[in-house]
Amino acid sequence: MADFQNIAQQFTQFYYNTFDENRSNLAALYREQSMLTFESDAIVGTAAIVEKLTNLPFQKVKHQLTTLDAQPSSAEGGIIVMVTGALMVDEEQRPMNYTQVFQLLPDGTGSYFVFNDMFKLIFA
Repeated sequence: MADFQNIAQQFTQFYYNTFDENRSNLAALYREQSMLTFESDAIVGTAAIVEKLTNLPFQKVKHQLTTLDAQPSSAEGGIIVMVTGALMVDEEQRPMNYTQVFQLLPDGTGSYFVFNDMFKLIFA
């Protein structure tokens, strides 16, 4: 079994750095069967997911992870990753809390892709 915790940490660092710098570059992490649920809005497929992410109503964003938990999710080597954190958008002074869950599946070449992605802002 691969080191799922290490893979989860590497994935989330790459994902959020890419998201914060150029969201369109996230396309390589998704496949046509991938699904994103963003604030209860379900989207399927690479192009539709990237369109959703690149059309979010802010220009600048910075993710700050608070927690990261990971578990093996299938006999085929899948990994489920749950993160919590805060994000700063544009010139907003108060961070917004969020949680996000990814199911990563092996792509057959030694890498992983995002099969499921669920994002939710936490208002408290």
